[in-house]
Amino acid sequence: MPLTADDVERFEASRARLEAMAYRLLGSAGEAEDAVQETFLRWQAADIDRIEVPEAWLTKVLTNLCLNQLTSARARRETYVGQWLPEPLLAGDPMLGPADTVEQRESVSYAVLTLMERLSPNERAVYVLREAFDYPHREIAEILDITEAASQQIFHRAKQHVADGKVRTEIDEAAARRIVKEFLAAAASGQTEPLVRLLTEDAISIGDGGGKVPARAKAFEGAVAVAKFLWGLLKPGEAKRALVGGSPEVYAWTANGDPAVVAVVDGRVVGVMCLEVTAEGIAAFRNQVNPDKLERATAHWASTDHGEPLFNAF
Repeated sequence: MPLTADDVERFEASRARLEAMAYRLLGSAGEAEDAVQETFLRWQAADIDRIEVPEAWLTKVLTNLCLNQLTSARARRETYVGQWLPEPLLAGDPMLGPADTVEQRESVSYAVLTLMERLSPNERAVYVLREAFDYPHREIAEILDITEAASQQIFHRAKQHVADGKVRTEIDEAAARRIVKEFLAAAASGQTEPLVRLLTEDAISIGDGGGKVPARAKAFEGAVAVAKFLWGLLKPGEAKRALVGGSPEVYAWTANGDPAVVAVVDGRVVGVMCLEVTAEGIAAFRNQVNPDKLERATAHWASTDHGEPLFNAF
């Protein structure tokens, strides 16, 4: 039977939640949209009158679609060129989803999304459903067809895998942009010492170019090595301008709730650098320059009042 207007409205009322959930599960906005659309097709084909709790039904269908996607994604990432990093979402993107609690904000941070790559598909699903959407273990067990005890054990294991020994510092958007401005001023100073002072001793920097844009797959490690790399990254160079199509405008912004540097050429986002901030200093720089993973950021940027850039790089 064709969907009624009420049936479509019920699905659309859940779309934002489903997209936020799928993004956390997959780390890709494009794949999240595809999973939600496939969920809609399943909804369209279902005998809706027999579905007692639509929200639970939709969550179960979406989660299982994402589990299948995660399983196949693992195989694809074995052949991915260089380091795989999640697709960053800029401040204000509705796919970031709920951010009312520390756990919800943490679950979508760029650092945690990256760490979640360590998890098995089931671990990731339990972690996201519990941590970001506050599902009780009883309901998670029903969604994943496991026992409640198993859900609790999986969650405990997932939390241990995601923890990396560093405690992220909770900062608001204004503070995040101040941190980025301070970092950029130090990086552009022409000296490594001011930048080293902002970093933790074991700071790392890593990038994802997807084989389309040069990006070092092996992380730079240690404050001095990272500082030298970042200083060199902003150093003028004709080859760099040719690579991205001009001299990028550099903005202090936030992505996934983290301080971020956004580089833009002619309205096109060409790079998003997410900073992981701890009480000891900046612990990591994760640089997304794969153009396939910046299309949504570019579209969102076009609708954002971003003001004037701090400066033009290289």
